[in-house]
Amino acid sequence: MYPPEPWHLRGQMYLSLFLVPRGKLSQLPPVLRDTVRPITVGGRVVVGAAWVSYEPGGVLHYRELLSAVLVHERGRPRVSITDIWVDSVASREGGRRLWGIPKEMAEFQLDAGTEPLVDAAATAAGGPIGSAAGGPIGSALVRLKGRLPGRFPLGFTVAQALGDAVRRTPVRGRGGLRTADAAWRADPAGPLAYLAGRRPVLSLAITDFWLVFGRTPADRARTGRPGTKGNARP
Repeated sequence: MYPPEPWHLRGQMYLSLFLVPRGKLSQLPPVLRDTVRPITVGGRVVVGAAWVSYEPGGVLHYRELLSAVLVHERGRPRVSITDIWVDSVASREGGRRLWGIPKEMAEFQLDAGTEPLVDAAATAAGGPIGSAAGGPIGSALVRLKGRLPGRFPLGFTVAQALGDAVRRTPVRGRGGLRTADAAWRADPAGPLAYLAGRRPVLSLAITDFWLVFGRTPADRARTGRPGTKGNARP
């Protein structure tokens, strides 16, 4: 089983932004292609990739690697997660069933014990589709730099295909910010091959964050959609 929506989560995130030629990326599911458009810079798509450690104090604690495309829906910014791995079955099943997030299982190394370096790596638990063996996904070495004073609000909407509809999920929270340098090493034969050999244009660490992922009862009352499959546009 998995926790009901919303999920209250705490932890650390190491985020990098890339500009990737559109032709290098897989197409979004049809229902999303009919609804959202990728945001491009100079003809390249903005892709965010992140390592996340969700820590005790939230409803679940686990590790995660994700890649997401920045899109817009009639001018409203959205985030669409295209590739994601976790090391928690509850997170995988909840992400898929509640929000249409295509989570897969992986094994992680995420070592943040030697300041200012964070060493991360992930290996797919099931390997490539159709393979019985695990396969490498990628790794990164993140060097943390300056800490920005204060804590900053976090807020965005995740848009995913859930069945034949678009599921729009609000995410809100707050966290500290640090600048960072990150060297990503995506496996050129793996599922993140579109990031192989690319340098991020920006890297940040979002530290000691808390997040509310999903609709709260107040959200559902405001939109008039009581179930978990609401399709409102926040």
